[in-house]
Amino acid sequence: MTFPAAEQVAEQVTEQVIPQVADMIEIVEKEMNRQEIQRTLHLSDRENFRLNYLQPALELGYIEMTLPDKPNSSLQKYRLTPLGLVVKQNL
Repeated sequence: MTFPAAEQVAEQVTEQVIPQVADMIEIVEKEMNRQEIQRTLHLSDRENFRLNYLQPALELGYIEMTLPDKPNSSLQKYRLTPLGLVVKQNL
């Protein structure tokens, strides 16, 4: 049994990223809070950001919370996961 090369897997995963999530992955540097990410993406509607950018990126495993036990904390920040870093390199 042979397995596809990591590069091929990364390309396939990258092709599946929706444009909004790809935009978010491209701008996330180190750890950023919601306001920083939203401001960088030039988005003013918090609900639109949450539904179309943040939730899909979290569910797909491209970003993660720095405080997963406190999702509504005012100190919450987000960072790229190892998978998110691979996608970012292939965007």
